[in-house]
Amino acid sequence: MHNELTRVDIQKMQEELDYRRVTLRPQLLEEVKVARSFGDLSENFEYKAAKQEKNNNEKRIRFLENMIKTAVVIQDDSREDTVGLYDKVTVYLEEDDEEEVWQVVTTVRQDVLHGLISKEAPMGRALLGRRAGERFWVQVNKDYGYYAQVRAIEKGTDDGSVALNRF
Repeated sequence: MHNELTRVDIQKMQEELDYRRVTLRPQLLEEVKVARSFGDLSENFEYKAAKQEKNNNEKRIRFLENMIKTAVVIQDDSREDTVGLYDKVTVYLEEDDEEEVWQVVTTVRQDVLHGLISKEAPMGRALLGRRAGERFWVQVNKDYGYYAQVRAIEKGTDDGSVALNRF
């Protein structure tokens, strides 16, 4: 199993990893130590909260390490007239008779509520390589799919402005 990430994805992950190891980890360990000194651990909410925060940081560190270790670096090789990574695409959804604007991003930066759709999501997969005016089929699952049309493409680049997911 590998993760398809851009160089900027990996750089952002490495920066977060360094921060979590060098700065945040010692702070959280100190918070656990201070909270432990408050006494009875069975009823010490501060200790439990500090311990949980420390554990969450360690989980995120392991996640980032694994993502970086298994990464396969990809880049956008799309032509000027086709949809590629980090392009903003205006899509007409025939079934709903409405337009939506999506920016196609890597999985680690997706945020559907803010118009950032993963290149691995059904719509993201269907969009990559399409041209303005092209009608296409989006297969959501084995029982459902729908037609859509690319109305406009605004070429974009991976400038690092799209944040990593915090899952």
